[in-house]
Amino acid sequence: MQRNEVGRSAATAIHLRLRLLGGGLLIAHLLLVGWLTLRPLDVPWAAAANLNPLEGIRADLSYGPLEAARRIGEALALLAPLGVLLPLANGNLAPSPLAAWSSLGRTAAAGVLVSLLIEMLQSSVPGQVVDVDSVLLNGLGVVLAHVAVVPALRARLRRSRRSEQSSQGSTPRIPRVGLGPWTDVLSAVPREY
Repeated sequence: MQRNEVGRSAATAIHLRLRLLGGGLLIAHLLLVGWLTLRPLDVPWAAAANLNPLEGIRADLSYGPLEAARRIGEALALLAPLGVLLPLANGNLAPSPLAAWSSLGRTAAAGVLVSLLIEMLQSSVPGQVVDVDSVLLNGLGVVLAHVAVVPALRARLRRSRRSEQSSQGSTPRIPRVGLGPWTDVLSAVPREY
């Protein structure tokens, strides 16, 4: 009984550490993203805001394959760590398939909302330009990171839980006891009434 309680408390401590680590890394990443995207830029001119979906991606592709890959890759990578850090900080690493799909949906929605918030804040920052394609690419980056990393992390946590349970040994089995375990002994004793 005591070994089982120790196993549960160790699993709870590991779970808490993972959540704290995820929360700390999430805050650090959001501060870095805020600094990169919301600082004023000293530029002689700024392009007009892009409110037409896929227009900015077409413009990036016109620069050639290397420059297009760099620009699109930057937009994909900017918020991609949120795809892993949000479920980690929230503690939603449940192994069930329904929980996995709902975690993906919540993470994608949160990534798109963070990207949309950044774009809205950029509208008031000198030198920063609003681009709807950034929201699309940032959201896609969050989804790709989630799909690439979180299932493997879930599988690893499941394996560690199984190995932790097997290292504790098997659960003791108690044989079933009848209603009167001493009835055969007591029936042999003569009674005097």
